[in-house]
Amino acid sequence: MAISLQDQLLNSGLIKKDKANKVKKEKYKQSKQQRKNKTVVTDETALLAQKAVAEKQAKDRELNQLQKDKAEKKAIIAQINQLIELNIQPKDDDGVAYNFSDHNVVKKIFVNAATLKNISHGKLAIVKFKTGYELVPAPVAEKIKQRDESFILLLNDKIADEVEADDPYADFQIPDDLMW
Repeated sequence: MAISLQDQLLNSGLIKKDKANKVKKEKYKQSKQQRKNKTVVTDETALLAQKAVAEKQAKDRELNQLQKDKAEKKAIIAQINQLIELNIQPKDDDGVAYNFSDHNVVKKIFVNAATLKNISHGKLAIVKFKTGYELVPAPVAEKIKQRDESFILLLNDKIADEVEADDPYADFQIPDDLMW
């Protein structure tokens, strides 16, 4: 059986027996009074340990939230890439150059006349895909826009093909293939 620290100190002569008894009595009185008053002694080490555990839990929750956000963003990007891959519209390398801007830089994509008309009328949109640019239908572009707007570079408002009956300028159509 192990000898208590108090007994070891007594045997080595570092403390006196009367001082050891006095400390023992004070400790007994303190515990008796606590039981009587039903108070809890605040142990600083226990409080520090609880505080450290709470801080660690908060930090772990924050890290888990960051990882969850990163995983969600990765999943959204994968969904967007899949939407684009499944709905790519053909381009025409021999067609007309259509200019658009990508973060204040003018870019060019070559399309045929029908595709140019569809872009102008808002039926097709230009999206950023991997390292290039692709054409997708407007409904697909709307789905992409719901997930992340930064992929949409150009999505014009839809223009109705029919002209109103009472429009005084119906005979003067504005050409939408005007090149500047």
